[in-house]
Amino acid sequence: MRKASFFRTTGFRFALLYLAPFSASVLVLFGFIYWTTIEIIDSQTNAAIEAEIRGLAEQYRSDGLGQLRAIIAERSTPPRDGDNIYLLADADLRPLAGNLGAWPGAAGRDGDWINVSARDSAQNSDRREFRARTFILRGDYHLLVGRDIRARREFQSAMAQSLGWALAVTIGLGLVGGIFMSRRMLRRVDGVAAASREIMQGDLSRRMSVTENGDEFDRLAETLNEMLEEIEQSLISMRTVTDSVTHDLKSPLTRLKSSLELALHQDGQDMAGTRRAVTQAIAEADGVLATFDALVAIARIEAGAGKAAMQTVDLSALVRDMAAFYRPLAEQKDMSFAENIDEGCAIAGHPQFLSQAVGNLLDNAIKFSPQGGKIAIDLKRAAGEVRLCVSDSGPGIAAPDRARVLTRFVRLDESRSAAGSGLGLSLVAGVAKLHGARLELADSALGGLAAHLRFNMTKS
Repeated sequence: MRKASFFRTTGFRFALLYLAPFSASVLVLFGFIYWTTIEIIDSQTNAAIEAEIRGLAEQYRSDGLGQLRAIIAERSTPPRDGDNIYLLADADLRPLAGNLGAWPGAAGRDGDWINVSARDSAQNSDRREFRARTFILRGDYHLLVGRDIRARREFQSAMAQSLGWALAVTIGLGLVGGIFMSRRMLRRVDGVAAASREIMQGDLSRRMSVTENGDEFDRLAETLNEMLEEIEQSLISMRTVTDSVTHDLKSPLTRLKSSLELALHQDGQDMAGTRRAVTQAIAEADGVLATFDALVAIARIEAGAGKAAMQTVDLSALVRDMAAFYRPLAEQKDMSFAENIDEGCAIAGHPQFLSQAVGNLLDNAIKFSPQGGKIAIDLKRAAGEVRLCVSDSGPGIAAPDRARVLTRFVRLDESRSAAGSGLGLSLVAGVAKLHGARLELADSALGGLAAHLRFNMTKS
C-alpha cells in the first residue's frame, strides 16, 4: 500500500487554505495602518506648510517685500534651512530669495501642491524630496514653501519591510503548523490503515486505537470498533451456525438416506414396507426443509430485509388469528387455552414476521406443556406500549439458560425428545430486534415459561 505524503494530506491542504485568509488579514491590517499613518503625516505636513505660508503672507502685508526677503533669506540660510525649502519670485518667476535656484516647472500659478526634488545646498548631498505649495502675494509676487518628506519615505520603506517580514512569518508559521497538523493526522490515519491491514489478514480481534482527546478521529475509531465488533460477532455466529447445521442436520439427512436405501432394496411385493420407508423419508425431508426455512427467515430478519415492508399492523387482529389457528392443536392435548386481548393495539411492523414470532411462541407453549396443561395469551396496552405475553404450564427454562436459548440450534436437555431444530426462540429474538421490541423470558404464573414481547405503540 502506498504511504501517504503529508504534503498531500487534507490537513496540510486545510493549513494552506487557512493561510490565505491569515495572509490577507495581515495585508489588510498593514494597509490600514499604512494609509492611516500616511494620511496623518500628509495632514501634518500640509498644515505646517499652510501655517508657514500664512505667516509669511501676513509678514509681507505688514512689513513689505524687503522684510519678507530678509525673513526668507534668514530661514533658508544654513543652518536654518533644515528640512524646509523657500522661494520668493517676481511676476516672471525669477528668484528673489530662498534656497531653490529656480521656480519648479511643475508648479502652477497659485495654490498648487507639488513634489519638488532639490539638492541640499549646504552639504551638496543627494537630492531630496519636498512637498510644497505655491501662493501669489499682492503685487504678483510668487511664494513657494515646502517641507522635506523624507520621514514619509522612511515610513513607507519601514512599512514595506515590516509587511514583508510579517508575511514571511505568517507563511512560515502557517507552513509549520500545516506540517505539524498533517503529520499528526497522518499518524492517526496510518494507525487506522495498519489496524485495517491486520484485520484483512485475519485478526478479527484487532481494534482501532482510541485516545482520550475525544476528537473526530476518536469518534471515527469508536464507530469503526463498533462496526468491527458487529462483524466479528456475525462471523462467530456464522461459524456457530455452520457447526450447528452440520451437527443438527447430519442425523436427519442420515436417516433420510437410510429410508431411501431401505425403500430401494425393498422386495417388490412388500409395498407396505416401501410406503413406510418413503413416508419416513418425506418426514425427514420436511424437517430438513423446515430447518432451512427457519434459517433463511432468521437471516432475512437479522439483515433488516423486513424494514422496507414495515406498515401499521393491527396486532390485536393478528394475535387473535394466530390463537384461532393454534387452538385446535391445544385441544388435541386437552389443554385449556385462555385469551385476553385488548382491541386497537396497533404497531409499526412486518405482518409475516410478526405472525411467525407469535406462532413460534404458541407452538413452543403447546409442544412443551404436558397433556391437559394450560396456555394463556395476553395482549395489553400500557404506558405507550403494547405488551404480548404467552404463558404455559410446561417445564419452563432455568434463569441461567434463558439468554442461551435465544441463540440458534440451542436445545436444552428437557426438549431433546421433542421435535424441532432449536430455532424457534432465535427467530422470535430476531423479530423483536427488527421491531425494536424487548423480549424477556420469565417464570409463568401457570407454572411454566412466560415469554414477554414489548412493542412501542404507533401514535395515532
